[in-house]
Amino acid sequence: MGLDSKKDVHLDGSSAGSVSRLEVLEGPSGRRVRSEAERARIVAESLLPGAQVSEVARKHGATRWQIYDWRRRFRQRGMLPP
Repeated sequence: MGLDSKKDVHLDGSSAGSVSRLEVLEGPSGRRVRSEAERARIVAESLLPGAQVSEVARKHGATRWQIYDWRRRFRQRGMLPP
């Protein structure tokens, strides 16, 4: 367990009540910590011709809004063209 003993639980199942998968993320928030380099790789992949942000996000366990936010931040720092 994390230092604060919090756990985030995600239930993946139908509305009928059965659960096919239980995912428990331990740690202070249950969030993934990504390095700047990892974010840059994901953003670069999302900018490839024909890439769909939602598919790239799903592949890397992120949300499309995270990727849009990362793109915005890289642009603000001059690391991406406008």
